[in-house]
Amino acid sequence: MDIITGSMTALITPFKNGKVDLEKYESLIKRQIAQGINAVVPVGTTGESATLSHSEHKECIEVAVSACKGTGVKVIAGAGSNATHEACDIALHAQGVGADGLLSVTPYYNKPTQEGLYQHYKAIANSVEIPFMLYNVPGRTGVDLEAATAIRLFDDVSNVYAIKEATGSLERAISLMSQRKDFVVVSGDDAIDFPMLTSGAKGIISVTANILPNLKSKLVDLVNEGKYDEARELNEFLYPLNNVLFCESNPIPIKAAMYIAGLLDTLEFRLPLTNPSSETMKKLEQTLLKYEVIK
Repeated sequence: MDIITGSMTALITPFKNGKVDLEKYESLIKRQIAQGINAVVPVGTTGESATLSHSEHKECIEVAVSACKGTGVKVIAGAGSNATHEACDIALHAQGVGADGLLSVTPYYNKPTQEGLYQHYKAIANSVEIPFMLYNVPGRTGVDLEAATAIRLFDDVSNVYAIKEATGSLERAISLMSQRKDFVVVSGDDAIDFPMLTSGAKGIISVTANILPNLKSKLVDLVNEGKYDEARELNEFLYPLNNVLFCESNPIPIKAAMYIAGLLDTLEFRLPLTNPSSETMKKLEQTLLKYEVIK
């Protein structure tokens, strides 16, 4: 099994006149490739997957696979749903069109038990053969994939190789890594990427990398090269942006920042998400003055 690690971007989904702008999407992915990112993650939660139709979701995966073909950049397709059968359908499609791996968020709203989470993930992962990454973000989904359940899945399901941990807890990450040396933990919180990586995380799935893929990929490279002082300085330099990008619900601020920086032609969301407040726009504009955004 191909173990996918390193710098990874939780891609936003651009809209134009209410529809997914696939042309812009492709160009954004090619920019990621040019700036050194190791993998892209289409239609995860940052990609507003909850408000995309299944056909739109599948089209985005197809565009990502096509854009990355022959580049060495991997595609970890978002395949999450609060209905297990829907997640299985998306996972099978992603595998069929050539995705390198899958990322599946815990089912939101249902609040399943730990046994329910185990059975949900086991069913999705068993429906495919490609590498499978669990995704735990209890602040957004209302359910916590506990360490014991994640380890049980790693032990029992052959293609479950990793977890994107977005609890914000270093203790949780260390708990997982201390119990299973081969279980890959990936940082899902931009602000703590450096401490996560130096504690043993094998990569990051970053929101900030949508706008600064060159610097987020450099952060991972510096840690891998043992240049911890430089990596810490870079993480601290990025902190003001990492912080402001979560002042409203993700992905509202990151899409607004990309629009301000000229990376998006239109600033559109699907309801119930709406445009950021004027105060947030000002904060983003002021913060972005500190950074050079390479087109």
